[in-house]
Amino acid sequence: MSSAQPTSPGRQAPAGEFNLTRLERVIYGPGKVAALKEEMERRKLERAVVATTEIVAKLPILQQVTGALGSRCAGVFTGVVQHVPRGTVNALAEELKRLNADCVVSLGGGSPIDSCKVALYGLLPERELVHIAVPTTLAAAEYTHAGGVTDETTRVKSGVYDPRVLPRTVVADPVLTLATPDWLWVTTGMRALDHAIECAYAIRHQPISDALASKSIALLVKHLPASIRTEGDERLAHRGQCQMAAWFSIYGAMNTRFGLSHLLGHQIGPKWDVPHGVTSCITLPAAMRFMAGIAAHRFGPVAEGFGIPFDSADPMPAALACADRTEQFIAQFEVPKRLRDANVPRNEIGQIVAPIARELEHNGVVDRPLTEAEILGLLESVY
Repeated sequence: MSSAQPTSPGRQAPAGEFNLTRLERVIYGPGKVAALKEEMERRKLERAVVATTEIVAKLPILQQVTGALGSRCAGVFTGVVQHVPRGTVNALAEELKRLNADCVVSLGGGSPIDSCKVALYGLLPERELVHIAVPTTLAAAEYTHAGGVTDETTRVKSGVYDPRVLPRTVVADPVLTLATPDWLWVTTGMRALDHAIECAYAIRHQPISDALASKSIALLVKHLPASIRTEGDERLAHRGQCQMAAWFSIYGAMNTRFGLSHLLGHQIGPKWDVPHGVTSCITLPAAMRFMAGIAAHRFGPVAEGFGIPFDSADPMPAALACADRTEQFIAQFEVPKRLRDANVPRNEIGQIVAPIARELEHNGVVDRPLTEAEILGLLESVY
């Protein structure tokens, strides 16, 4: 008796599971920072602490945030630093307790947002605070319940994961982003591109994240260059579109997870103090080429975003073309594109191979195990 032939993938009904998050509202548009007042009132919150960096604290945008909070601003914590060292997170948690906060407002990029998540995670045995995020970059940390934290001694980054630390409200006001340096805006835009691409070709990819990834890629290709090369209302409009791209790039990421480029960046960043947006500029094209050899069939949404024809019967050429297009897109900006450009010592890159291998094994985001020799080869290829 002959066995039944497998059903063609095109004739199978979609099947899976998509878990929604505790994010309740995204308020977006010019001037929307003023909505903080209404959010505090609506949620009956009285004591918000704004968490940010010393650099952002010196900018007028801090006064816009504290002004919108008014008498409900209980204090400002300016001790946030890049890569979220454990010590600064502990200091933030202590400040939240000292000020009897019922809310924390993260202002800035991924570092303030992740610092708040990790601090809130540490407070959960005692209390659960509301987190409101006011992002000024395209890192999109505000849309996930994962927070990275670095051990100052080993410089190895780990993470916390809990739905309760996710911002309940995100206020995406493009006016506030005008104070963000172009290099930071562009590199975090590359981080958003990295999110979109790695959500799309993820083992656990989802139909909704596939569709949003394609849209995110198309928006970034169209609007990111213009967002730093235009002025006035036009610049603001492009910035707003980039904020939409950042949101779309990561929606559902806790379902799909990320991939190889992200895991390389997780260890490169804290080890040599390289911003994660910069690590994406360096690692993403190489990671895409590696994944093209493993899972070219999952590059369809990426190809659609770039406008590259995709043949599901022979997906490898399109997958490699996507990697080439990504490299070309990054090349137009004045950003580091190799590890040497980021002042990483070549003789030290082997030190992060084992942590990357452990994270790859733990997260299961690549279809097969990678050997340490393969990981070292990838790092050498981007040096």
